[in-house]
Amino acid sequence: MTTPTMTEAPRLKLERYLQEHHVATLATAAGDAVWAAAVFYVSDGNTFYFLSSPTSRHCENLARNPRVALTVQEDYADWPAIKGVQLEGIASEIVGQEADLARSLYGQKFPVVGKIAQAPEAIVRAMSKVRWYTVVPSKLYFIDNSVGFGHRDEIAL
Repeated sequence: MTTPTMTEAPRLKLERYLQEHHVATLATAAGDAVWAAAVFYVSDGNTFYFLSSPTSRHCENLARNPRVALTVQEDYADWPAIKGVQLEGIASEIVGQEADLARSLYGQKFPVVGKIAQAPEAIVRAMSKVRWYTVVPSKLYFIDNSVGFGHRDEIAL
């Protein structure tokens, strides 16, 4: 086993963190109105995927303004334990092969989506109404207060 270099360590921490967590907060804006919504996500490298109803407020905002911010974090009670992800980027609806990839990755992380034929009827109905979206970051940070209070590594894209 090789030891990661200092520049690799934050990326490896980021990837492990993203695999271990499931919910992101997606912030959108349309005009001067802002909105934040919790979404289940899956990531593939620096790209994030989620599914949602195109009539949800955050997806309607995306149709008007694709710029977003996204965070992934836990509910910590101890400041030195805080870890998380912050990013800004562009979100868009996806179709075709990219949506197929998102569905496959999502099904690996969330088996109820991967085995939709075995899912409860309510899930099957809900899945028929959603669309797939991607978030591609323009800036990506991993926060790790265990390294030092307020420590934040920018991840090269």
